Amino acid sequence: MMEGKIPAYLYEKKNSVKTILFTALFALLFINLFQPFGSRDWYPGVSDIKYFAFSSLIILTGMLVVVISRIILTAYSKKRDILYWHYALWILCEIVAMAIFYTLFSKFFPKDGIERDISEIFRQSLFNTALVLLLPYAITWLYFSWKEKTTLLERIEEERLADTRPKTLIAFHDEKGDLKISVMLENLLYIESADNYATIYYLNKSGVSQFLLRNSLKWMDEHLTQETPLVRCHRSYIVNMDKVKILKKIKGGIVLELDEGHTPDIPVSKTYYESFMHKFSHYSV
Repeated sequence: MMEGKIPAYLYEKKNSVKTILFTALFALLFINLFQPFGSRDWYPGVSDIKYFAFSSLIILTGMLVVVISRIILTAYSKKRDILYWHYALWILCEIVAMAIFYTLFSKFFPKDGIERDISEIFRQSLFNTALVLLLPYAITWLYFSWKEKTTLLERIEEERLADTRPKTLIAFHDEKGDLKISVMLENLLYIESADNYATIYYLNKSGVSQFLLRNSLKWMDEHLTQETPLVRCHRSYIVNMDKVKILKKIKGGIVLELDEGHTPDIPVSKTYYESFMHKFSHYSV
């Protein structure tokens, strides 16, 4: 476990900033509510407002240790992997460095406070500094982990929903049953027939391409439109409903505009109107 690499969200720049800000806020509340280090006894005659301003200045000055540490950590992470034991040691160094800062301040700055042994001050500073850092670090770690898992679950759900859409290859055979071309359903636009031939229109790297195939539209209607968004809308057309951008009713009937440029409007004839609208109902809200 300790040899494993820590999650990237622990040292990302934006999360480091959030960690520093939250830790600073936590420390301000901690020192003013809990009043560690015997700090309230340093100036017993000072009002609460002045004490808050004074203690805030001390806390923010001490937080420079965390700021510098996180800057170094972010820069270090770009060159090498940070393992769990590296991170634990890093935090321990932050606690010790900040405890030394508060120990020196408590020992030499207050002039009217109670004289205490420096080892006792350091022991108390080490304990309180550990609380000031470890508690907000644990909270932010849990928060970042929750955000990471939530984002991952959302991504998985999006991929699951995307996978429910058909992404099959549509195989086109000629009248003899020989395979002539296969087109990804998501690239297929429409099929147009003329006599015993059908022209397949599809997307490729260069735009819209077409392929002429000797087979009837009736065969394609019977074999290709089941369980797919393909639907026959006219005696000369089968259209991919996934590619329909606009369904427009005009004087002569209904026409379909596709979401690809340079394609003609596809008519919906009276003969196929009912079956077309039945499939269309699955695509409308």
